[in-house]
Amino acid sequence: MFRRLLGVQGGMVLAVALVAGMISGSAAMMSALTGGLICLLPQAYFVWRLVGIHGGRQARQHVVNFYRAEAGKFGLTVALFVMVFVTVPPSNPIFFFSAYVAAQLMHWLAPWLLLERPTP
Repeated sequence: MFRRLLGVQGGMVLAVALVAGMISGSAAMMSALTGGLICLLPQAYFVWRLVGIHGGRQARQHVVNFYRAEAGKFGLTVALFVMVFVTVPPSNPIFFFSAYVAAQLMHWLAPWLLLERPTP
């Protein structure tokens, strides 16, 4: 499920980047890609931390691992935002934040987008 969500998020980031590139050029496209990667990289870290968890006997350990992964994801997100704004401020903040928000919204839309429907 998490891996499929990353694919949907990546597709959304690429779509926003392509729209930004068509509307405002390559600088806007790079801003959108940067904003999207700030969402995708921490999510990939989160998935990487949770993929190795198997079995149901150690519920306490699963919860601890989940909270550690979430804390790492939050810290990585903050660090990436700081790094981008200090080193290379986005040339087009609208597309930068649009790509970030679009990738974040995929968490809410994923249950409907990834729902496996029976074929007629």
